Amino acid sequence: MNIVLLLCVIILAGFEAEALYYDYSATIECLAHPQKPLYNGGIIENPELNDGLKAWIQVSEADVPVIAMVKTTKEYKFSGAIDAKPNCWSMLKGGFTADTTEVVELYFQSNTTSVEIWIDNISLQPFTEKEWSSHQEQTIEKARKRKVVFQALDEQGNPLQNASVNVTMNKLGFPFGSSINKNILSNNAYHYWFASRFTVTTFEDEMKWYTNEYAPGKENYFEADAMLRYAKKHGIFVRGHNVIWDDSRYQPNWVSALSPSQLNVAVQRRVNSIVQRYKGQLIGWDVVNENLHFSFFESKLGQDFSARMYNQVHNIDPRTTLFLNDYNTIEESRDGVSSPSRYIQKIRQIQSSNRQLPLAIGLESHFPSSPPNLPYMRASLDILRSAGFPIWITELDVASQPNQAGYFEQVLREAHSHPGIRGIVMWTAWSPHGCYRMCLTDNNFKNLPTGDVVDKLLKEWGKTTISTMTDKYGFLETSLFHGEYEVEISHPVKKNLTFTHKIQVLPKDESKKTRQFIKLSV
Repeated sequence: MNIVLLLCVIILAGFEAEALYYDYSATIECLAHPQKPLYNGGIIENPELNDGLKAWIQVSEADVPVIAMVKTTKEYKFSGAIDAKPNCWSMLKGGFTADTTEVVELYFQSNTTSVEIWIDNISLQPFTEKEWSSHQEQTIEKARKRKVVFQALDEQGNPLQNASVNVTMNKLGFPFGSSINKNILSNNAYHYWFASRFTVTTFEDEMKWYTNEYAPGKENYFEADAMLRYAKKHGIFVRGHNVIWDDSRYQPNWVSALSPSQLNVAVQRRVNSIVQRYKGQLIGWDVVNENLHFSFFESKLGQDFSARMYNQVHNIDPRTTLFLNDYNTIEESRDGVSSPSRYIQKIRQIQSSNRQLPLAIGLESHFPSSPPNLPYMRASLDILRSAGFPIWITELDVASQPNQAGYFEQVLREAHSHPGIRGIVMWTAWSPHGCYRMCLTDNNFKNLPTGDVVDKLLKEWGKTTISTMTDKYGFLETSLFHGEYEVEISHPVKKNLTFTHKIQVLPKDESKKTRQFIKLSV
């Protein structure tokens, strides 16, 4: 059996070069013929192996899964991974940050030797930090913003020339938020700090089984109900986290003693209870949480457990998106358990039982204390996006270390700028006893450096006021982030002429119009 492999490795390098575009294309499909190498091979010599093995060394046979590694004089740098399929071409896309200028060796390795690996059409493309930021800005202009044309008219329909216009965002269109916990119910400062910033949230523990059913048949939804009321009052969307958790360590303490038949009854009661209670009130359900890494219920109730649960939740709550939520998919994990290709295999396996399931990808994104591998993160998101499912960052944080805020900002920028990401939720619920891994404020709700990063990015993403003037025809054109705005118009001659309008800037509609036209009559 032969395994054949395509490779695209992206480098974020520290040297200057002519500006280069970034190619977001990726696939995990079986290909009858290899694609042409991205960037025509970039800096790889003989990328299509048209000149035999020139610049390449033939090594011993390997097996799937395949990992790409770059060997420097100091270390091995993980660059990407793929579960390569037999008898077709598979694309491996990954990347690494180059912090040295030297000759390095590119390796492909696996854990067995039962198959041959053939490699063809190899690309290795460097980008400077400036170019990397430019990619982000270009994507934001296309995916997160829209050109808006205003025309200000007086009450007779005549254009208002040289009218002053202030455009203030009231609500960000891109879903961005943080987890919360029951502490928000009794702390007004927490109330205000949170509601003035975020549009989406996830409850830390209050919707989990061990909280909701502390004893068989004894239910508690008091905190979850109250937190949902708070969110609705402030127009904050809520993700349902979670229906079932596949990790044996996080079950209600009475569950471990149940027989399989008793466990099945308990699971059915749990699913019916929580999903019926919050039906139609949430934007998503984490149905069987972390079931790439764990299989507590599959081991007791059958390998089709996850598919059955997704179908059951969908039958009860048919309009709510169902997430496969797991970790170590974009954080440069080397265990291979939830690599992008395996993640897609799992979600397609769930989908195979019912093509109508409204499935989505949930990426927990608990980054380690080391510098984030942004090229690998971007390449992984490219691969996940190729499957066609909505993608959310669901539990983002960065482990504590001296440059925590800096790494946090890098990850947030990369996530927000990627065209495949539909929303971001940080795992930063405040507690007087400390947060899970990362807090945004102190106990007096003064921003920590990480909170300053959030406020800076919110301002960059549109939470600010734009002041400008109309031309002689009453027009003005600007580029605005998707969201809800308040537009104030005043005129220098007509001193008493000041009006306020509320508008909404939407993503491009089905007609693909690049501009949104708004008439403001005063």
